[in-house]
Amino acid sequence: MKPLHILLLGHDSDRQAEWAQLLRNAGHQAVSVANPSTVAESIESAEFDTIVIDLAWPGLDLMTLRRALALATEQEPDSLAAAERRHLALALKHTGGNKRKAAQLLGISRSTLLNKVRKYRLERASPTGGEQ
Repeated sequence: MKPLHILLLGHDSDRQAEWAQLLRNAGHQAVSVANPSTVAESIESAEFDTIVIDLAWPGLDLMTLRRALALATEQEPDSLAAAERRHLALALKHTGGNKRKAAQLLGISRSTLLNKVRKYRLERASPTGGEQ
């Protein structure tokens, strides 16, 4: 499992520190924010896999938070080719470059995967660089 980049937002600094340490011990990257006025900036400034928010946080501006979350998740759709390329690269990364396992994961034949790897020039996506 790949490490997650997690943003912790809340008013209880002791609890945040405890959660952050637990997440770091599990191999994840955890960032804590204790100032409610910087929540929107924190969300917009970096890409996080997960955001944990204490919605009962005194002084938290929920309208600004809602706008920041909408902007952070708003994206134009990719072309099908770009989405396929990104998905293939993710599958190869997940399998450590093992093309046989990646093909099984994607539900396609190994030869189809190899053709797509060449088409999208993903040969360098494999950490070993070799055909597997």
